[in-house]
Amino acid sequence: MRLSIVIPTLNESARIERSILHALDLRPTEVIVADGGSSDGTTELARAAGAVVINSERGRGHQLNAGARDSQGDVLLFLHADCWLEPDARSQIEATLHDQRVVGGAFRQQIDDDRTVFRWLEWGNAARVRWRNLPYGDQGIFLRRKTFELLGGFESVRLMEDVLLMQKLRRNQHRIELLPGPIHVDPRRWLANGVVRQTLKNWTLLAGLRLGITPNRLAQFYE
Repeated sequence: MRLSIVIPTLNESARIERSILHALDLRPTEVIVADGGSSDGTTELARAAGAVVINSERGRGHQLNAGARDSQGDVLLFLHADCWLEPDARSQIEATLHDQRVVGGAFRQQIDDDRTVFRWLEWGNAARVRWRNLPYGDQGIFLRRKTFELLGGFESVRLMEDVLLMQKLRRNQHRIELLPGPIHVDPRRWLANGVVRQTLKNWTLLAGLRLGITPNRLAQFYE
């Protein structure tokens, strides 16, 4: 398996070195940091840590597509800068993709905070993948390159590119798997906004998408 890891960034200097070092533990063909215009030294730190850095139009959809275009692997793993996987994740991906019916998947989360409310979030997010085949980007989405390209990649949007791609997978009845991981997730969003408020915000975004509001318009609300 030739594994390419793509990490989109925007001012992630506090976390990018750790993210890249953990990504390199997966023995990938490359780690690509697709930067959307950082001004805090993220790109310099990423290069020093061993990543290939490319510059992209801001917006996760744009950045992830740019990273995928520049990659060489036959399997693409998309990671957020505040998430990281343990080395065993590579063997989990390889074992899962040995089944040719499976096109990709994501990982069970371990949110790095001891409070019980985060265990509930982990359970709910895993259930969403099992029951609805709808992983989010902070669950570490991986796909065979040929499937990713067949679907046309991510939508070139600023937000919810992960949801839109997974909806394409569902419409085409592609099979994905939830792997044990875990993928470690920084709780910073929930700590900054409050768990209930952040969760309601996420549900509001999903509701807006179903009502036909464009992701870029929703991004203004999110930001």
